[in-house]
Amino acid sequence: MAFGDGPLIVQSDKTVLLEIEHPRAGEARAALAPFAELERAPEHVHTYRITPLALWNARAAGHDAEQVVDALEKFSRFPVPQPLLVDVAETMSRYGRLRLHKHPAHGLILETKEPAILEELLRHKKIRPLLGTRIDQESVIVHPSERGRLKQELTKVSWPVEDLAGYVDGEAHPIALSTQNTDWNLRDYQRYATDSFWEGGSGVVVLPCGAGKTIVGAASMAKAQTTTLILVTNTVAGRQWRDELLKRTTLTPEEIGEYSGERKEIRPVTIATYQVVTRKTKGEYRALELFDQRDWGLIIYDEVHLLPAPVFRMTSDLQSRRRLGLTATLVREDGREDDVFSLIGPKRYDAPWKELEMAGYIATAECVEVRTTMTDAERMVYATAETRDRYRLAAGSVGKQRVVEKLLDKHAGQPALIIGAYIDQLEEIAARIGAPLIDGKTSTRKREELFDAFRAGELSTLVVSKVANFSIDLPEAAVAVQVSGTFGSRQEEAQRLGRLLRPKADGGEAHFYTIVARDSLDSEYAAHRQRFLAEQGYAYRILDAADIDSLQF
Repeated sequence: MAFGDGPLIVQSDKTVLLEIEHPRAGEARAALAPFAELERAPEHVHTYRITPLALWNARAAGHDAEQVVDALEKFSRFPVPQPLLVDVAETMSRYGRLRLHKHPAHGLILETKEPAILEELLRHKKIRPLLGTRIDQESVIVHPSERGRLKQELTKVSWPVEDLAGYVDGEAHPIALSTQNTDWNLRDYQRYATDSFWEGGSGVVVLPCGAGKTIVGAASMAKAQTTTLILVTNTVAGRQWRDELLKRTTLTPEEIGEYSGERKEIRPVTIATYQVVTRKTKGEYRALELFDQRDWGLIIYDEVHLLPAPVFRMTSDLQSRRRLGLTATLVREDGREDDVFSLIGPKRYDAPWKELEMAGYIATAECVEVRTTMTDAERMVYATAETRDRYRLAAGSVGKQRVVEKLLDKHAGQPALIIGAYIDQLEEIAARIGAPLIDGKTSTRKREELFDAFRAGELSTLVVSKVANFSIDLPEAAVAVQVSGTFGSRQEEAQRLGRLLRPKADGGEAHFYTIVARDSLDSEYAAHRQRFLAEQGYAYRILDAADIDSLQF
């Protein structure tokens, strides 16, 4: 193996440095994506880390240790530390050495070809209560109700189990993709994502916003031919799902129910919001009955990276049902990626954003960070504030409002979204530019009216809070200006750029601006938010607010 000219430096602590300016950097980034996570993304050198969970997801998706080792050696500038290569191989080998099966006589069993592993688990204080009678040296009965919890605990002790126990078919219900509309076809990657999920039985499909996650859901429903429960972030997202299913499948309005704060319809295909499912009445999750109302054969979790903790607990009891998670990013700011892996399933398919952009399936996007300077008065208030208040003060710097106006002037006539986290800041901006504001207080009906007006071109600008981060289809949006975010949330940054990624009718480029107050927590959080998009190959151009007039398109 010849070394000396690669873009990677692989270190023994499992960090990998990627030189961004190297001519093979893009190729190396794509090779790293299945098994490494980006930790830091400064201008010239990005730092990745090889984690056990990333390696197990890669293994479940069909990659083996030989492929990972080959990728590291192919792009490394120096010889890869031999202990790291051994550790990669051993970590990946731990996935699948334990298997869950259905036994004709004993029901659900855990088995392994290595009795010592079973002995180890039978002595573990958290795992032993989840297991039943030992059958022989290589297998033990599992309480069916503990299938989910056992998978969680095994992942925590680094013995991720391969669940081959199968699924109940659920109540049959005919669903097919519609052939009446000839203006669309299942794209190759959507078909491959659907097939990968179906072969695995449960798991997560990762696709950028605008790439057709809903269509993958519809295609999976057509494969399952069964009653389906779809869990979504909010009522508007649920109604978009309904509209897409009516357009893309043979389902009729009478077959699709809405289970939300406004309606309680349970039908062969039922779309429910996370909020209603997790609402407590007298200390109990009353909507749990929804999971028992029908013999569901498929459960779809939209925006699976946002799953509330109670839904994880509910999902633990749903391991005999096929489960499909859909998301643009598996990043969870609460660190519960391992619960997604254990309870929804491993990553079955992940489409690199830049590959889909190059194929024309999503719009090209330019990302620009516009840096502003706080006024002397703002700097003094910031300097003397409590630490917990500083980000809010910097994020709301008044200079950002002037930048918003300049950017809208620069993109006059283009559909634009102004996005932020703080309602008072958004109210001021909305009043200043004369645009409507959509926030948590806006009724579902009003939201739908404003979104429809924006799609129809009757409104050129919308000011939106984080209620529009997820599952809102606004294909016409060509410009987004982010004035504040949820601290350093990588998932939010990805979703906000995602509002722009539907291909434009004129083939034009999308423009994503994030306005940041320099020398403050605002700039630190912005750097953290940008990490996931940097991992996907998006580079942020830095621009001073004074130089906006020089922008060229």
